[in-house]
Amino acid sequence: MLGHFKDPGDPRHSEDVEIKWGVHPKGDERTQWVRGEERTALQVLISGRFRLEFPGRSVVLAEQGDYVVWGRGVDHSWYAEEDAVVLTVRWPSLPGYRAGEPPEAPPGDQGPYESGHLVPCPFRGL
Repeated sequence: MLGHFKDPGDPRHSEDVEIKWGVHPKGDERTQWVRGEERTALQVLISGRFRLEFPGRSVVLAEQGDYVVWGRGVDHSWYAEEDAVVLTVRWPSLPGYRAGEPPEAPPGDQGPYESGHLVPCPFRGL
C-alpha cells in the first residue's frame, strides 16, 4: 500500500513508514526467518487465524483486531493457520526483507527480551 517499494514519484512512496495488506491462504508461510530486524512492526488481524513465531515463543492472532508489536532486533517468521488477512505497519520502511533476500543487518539470534520490544500477547483491538 505504502512504503519504500513504491516509485519515488508516487505519493505512497515513503522511507519513514510502510503499510501492507497481506492476504494469506491457509498454510502460507514465510520461507525463512527475518533475522537482524531493523524495523519496529505492528501486525493486526483483519480476518482468519495467523501465527507469528519469535525465538522461544509463538503468538496466535485469532480474533479480528488481535495485534502484536515488536521492535528492532526481534527475529520472526509467520504461518497462516487459516485463510487470513493482516495489516502490517513497519517503521522505518527499508528494503532487503523480502524472503529470499539476504538481510541488510548481520544475522543474529536475538530474542525478543534481549533487544527490541515484543508486546507479549495478542491484544484485542479497541
